[in-house]
Amino acid sequence: MLRRYGDPVRPGQRYTFRPGIYALIHRGDEVLLTFQAQPRAEFQFPGGGIDPGEHVRPALHREVLEETGWRIAPERRLGAFRRFTYMPDYGIWAEKICHIWLARAIRPLHPPTEPDHTAVWLPAREALSLLDNAGEAAFLAAWLSR
Repeated sequence: MLRRYGDPVRPGQRYTFRPGIYALIHRGDEVLLTFQAQPRAEFQFPGGGIDPGEHVRPALHREVLEETGWRIAPERRLGAFRRFTYMPDYGIWAEKICHIWLARAIRPLHPPTEPDHTAVWLPAREALSLLDNAGEAAFLAAWLSR
């Protein structure tokens, strides 16, 4: 059973199953977040949906590169959580299974190619207070307590 974070399931609401992969990217005591300005301003772990037929690691590299412009080295899977949310970018209600990987930053290749995204390095403790997603915050807090 996966732990659920965020809003409760809405009775009668139909949800689209949406698996995704996200990275807790570190460099010393800093973490790399993406700041997404639209449709709602928020800091988040870089990542996103795993396309049908796409393998996990290529999806992780693709999503991080799109949202941050950075090349990474995945270290290990930390776990997963579930959330039920509205995705305004797609106009759907989704049951998201969010797989979280720990990754090391290798080098920047280019600016983010995902519209309205900015790559931001922050001290990990500061990042913890800025993350809007409770599931991501829980994984960052666990990593900080290591």
